[in-house]
Amino acid sequence: MDPLHSSVGFVIRHLGISKVRGTFREFATTLTVDGDDIAVTADVEVASLDTGNSDRDAHVLQPDLLDVAKRPTLSFRSTRVERDGDEGTLTGDLTIGDVTRSVTFDVEFGGLGDFPGAPGKHAGFEATGEIKRSDFGIDFGAGEAILGDKIKIQLDVQYTEPA
Repeated sequence: MDPLHSSVGFVIRHLGISKVRGTFREFATTLTVDGDDIAVTADVEVASLDTGNSDRDAHVLQPDLLDVAKRPTLSFRSTRVERDGDEGTLTGDLTIGDVTRSVTFDVEFGGLGDFPGAPGKHAGFEATGEIKRSDFGIDFGAGEAILGDKIKIQLDVQYTEPA
């Protein structure tokens, strides 16, 4: 993975009337291709949450909301990849804390190219999907009316060909 040209983003509704966007600054993902077999893994450090407001981020990571001590990482392991030209779907097991659920992302292949000054080919992908935080046991108690249950996820990842 090329971390300088990759991102993990999300969008969640606030008060049901607006959207809060954020990213995770620390993550790692791998793409393994062996003939027609494709496998994808991803690990995200929850503490690297960044919504552009450090006070909000600190609050969201506390036990009454996301609880980073209980849920330090988000992990994804693919179980199926389906391709149709430059588009497809990526299905796998997403683990948040101690809960694992199957999720599917729509994937768009951005292309393959050379990057000046760097060896090997670079491949770009965009993956989008949606999860419900309630499916992963993330309950905000009195804050339920403040933050939506649906979380949209957008991954923009660039991989480099191994040397």
